Amino acid sequence: MIKVCNIRYIGGWMLYLDLCKFKMLEPIIDILNSQRIILASGSPRREEILKCVGLKFEVCPSLYEESLDPNTYKCHADFVLDTARNKVQEVADRLNADGKEADIIIGADTVVSMDGKIYGKPKDERRAIQMLKELSGRVHTVFTGVILRSGTCLMKFSESTNVFMTPMSEEIIKAYVKTGEPLDKAGGYGIQGLGGSLIEKIEGDYFNVMGLPLHNVCKHLVEMGKKMK
Repeated sequence: MIKVCNIRYIGGWMLYLDLCKFKMLEPIIDILNSQRIILASGSPRREEILKCVGLKFEVCPSLYEESLDPNTYKCHADFVLDTARNKVQEVADRLNADGKEADIIIGADTVVSMDGKIYGKPKDERRAIQMLKELSGRVHTVFTGVILRSGTCLMKFSESTNVFMTPMSEEIIKAYVKTGEPLDKAGGYGIQGLGGSLIEKIEGDYFNVMGLPLHNVCKHLVEMGKKMK
């Protein structure tokens, strides 16, 4: 039986987390929290996800200018992995140059894909409306690539989640875009916020759609933490 001893909210979604006894990182959390951990992302959603499992870390957004061409990749999983790796490398180089080397750096990149086309963050309301019109009533896939770096050890993995978006009228799309929520999110929607009402169902990790596949991240952190014992 899982005892609920803490309730957290992420963008309106209630997460019941047993932060006392039922937590994947619990056996090694003291080891991990004795390290200097850096999240190489400015995403508030990734930050909140990691906070939910009791991890102590600093936020150092990567300054890497994303210049990779997704059209040169056979699969989008490889594209997000390379982008995440470059983000981590930029942060590592910057910290090392300042004499502030990190013990663990976590980096990630997320894209929305449908019919071979990548949907990034819309530049304005017009583009957000166009994106949502294309995604309306269709199934798209969210890919996230994650890099965990500790010294010379580099762990990498990707996660994919299928998202079933409900058919939307132009009125609904324009009203949603007017809220401002779509403008800083890949695909033009946020599943953890108002955009969650536009999603019929998903196949895969919910947190992956938010930008960080929590279970897979924890699984690899456990592996990394055991090597530090």
